[in-house]
Amino acid sequence: MYQGFFFLVILVLLSIPLGWYIKKIMQGEIPKWMIWLRPLERLSYRMIGSAAKGEMSAKNYLFAVLSFSSCSLLFLIGLLMVQHILPGGSGLEPISFSLALNTAVSFVTNTNWQAYSGETTLSNLSQALGLTVQNFVSAGVGLAVLTTLFRGLMQTKKKCLGNFWQDLTRGLVYLFLPLSFLLAILLISQGTVQTLSAGLEYKTLEGQTSWLYLGPAASQIAIKQLGTNGGGFFGANSAYPFENPTLLSNFLENLAILLIPAALIWTFGFWVKEWKQGRTIAIVSVVFVVLAFIGVGFSELHGPMFSQVLGNANLEGKEVRFGIGWSSLWAVATTAASNGSVNAMLDSFTSLGGAIPMFLMQLGEIIFGGVGSGLYGMLAFLLLAVFIAGLLVGRTPEYLGKKIDAFDIKMASIVILTPLLLTLFGAMALTVHPQITNWLTNTGPHGFSEVLYGATSLANNNGSVFAGLTANTSFINSLGSLLMILSRFLPIVTVLYLAENMVQKKRVALNQGTLSTVSPTFVTMLIIVILVIGALSFLPALALGPIAEFFTIK
Repeated sequence: MYQGFFFLVILVLLSIPLGWYIKKIMQGEIPKWMIWLRPLERLSYRMIGSAAKGEMSAKNYLFAVLSFSSCSLLFLIGLLMVQHILPGGSGLEPISFSLALNTAVSFVTNTNWQAYSGETTLSNLSQALGLTVQNFVSAGVGLAVLTTLFRGLMQTKKKCLGNFWQDLTRGLVYLFLPLSFLLAILLISQGTVQTLSAGLEYKTLEGQTSWLYLGPAASQIAIKQLGTNGGGFFGANSAYPFENPTLLSNFLENLAILLIPAALIWTFGFWVKEWKQGRTIAIVSVVFVVLAFIGVGFSELHGPMFSQVLGNANLEGKEVRFGIGWSSLWAVATTAASNGSVNAMLDSFTSLGGAIPMFLMQLGEIIFGGVGSGLYGMLAFLLLAVFIAGLLVGRTPEYLGKKIDAFDIKMASIVILTPLLLTLFGAMALTVHPQITNWLTNTGPHGFSEVLYGATSLANNNGSVFAGLTANTSFINSLGSLLMILSRFLPIVTVLYLAENMVQKKRVALNQGTLSTVSPTFVTMLIIVILVIGALSFLPALALGPIAEFFTIK
């Protein structure tokens, strides 16, 4: 278990300076050592045109986000539908419209749910031009929307929130591109595949001829982790030796999952010129991750009786190169950060070992969370906690010197409740479908866990799979597309209008009656608010799945 605490120390040490750097670039203050990328930024603005000039209201910013995402969606659907006649697509079967739609929605919404095996279903052109590009821009959209909330909380008596095209370009050029290039080089040094070749024939140990799939994997894997995307180039994702070859590559990929979400927490503190505000959120996130890691690790190390054939630990579904410790840490990180990649089979985890990652998602992917989306989700919970605290003491709630009104709480509530309600709706829709038993490999509580996990992953833009659920059906592809779109864009709409309402307010003077949002008391209250909402919403469903399974295993 020591590796988890070593990992967190490294994460914190790297995230603080990166958070300062992100604050600088998103405010347009490019450090001297990065000005060599400025020509690329200027070229992007020239290509975009006049839309990249001036500031935008919430309505115009939202229109830009939706227009850009819609064009990305249509382009990716078209590319996937005709990939078999494009270069590198010979021998591939045409994919159905429902699968193309589901895949396109998945990557545009930063979910990366995969109802297919990448190396056998998609061409290298589709992987590079379609999926890898969307890994970059979907993360960039999340970061851009988050910066509008930063501006709303910090600026006063204004009407505009910045320019979407500038925010998107700065994030892509100065953050995602250089970090992805560096990580890709490090992964290639460890043996991760990066080639334009489709594959090669080889002889197995039994003397039979087989085919080894290859392609530009490292470049996609780097941004899939850094952008909290998670979709694997290969079907086995990061459990595959050619995608995640060594213990060092595993550490780097795992670190990349949480690096930018953790850095954004400190970016927030630096942006509002009070680093302790970032510290509050960082403490809450670290507490949840540490407790989850201990819970999963202990459950897998002391699993049910069937694991005694391998000692006292549940090694079923684990990569022997990484063992229980690194597999447990990855499972926690990927579900805390809305990443969705896996280096072990979650379906093989113990009942409680699988329930904890599921519950992390059900909290709304706010514990570090996805790039941008995780932090604005956490800030919604924070505003709710401030509002509740204000009611308890009979004082008008304030945050960062701005009064929290009814409109703010309505918007924050929509951000909080959207993934929650969509998860329950998705689980209900899957459960009552007459063919659901034919799509499952398990029955009873574990079968329900597979259904609940799938709905949770789709409705929280995570994309990880519990396995056991046949995902590539017309119904699940269509339902999943709906869940992913609503879960992604409804919170974006409300965050933008929340930011616009905030930016128009004046700042009030702090006094002795002002609630401290950096004290241990408030940190405790924020944790309680998060747990109460999650527990009250999902305890009945969890009781039918992993909790029931725990008490029925002999």
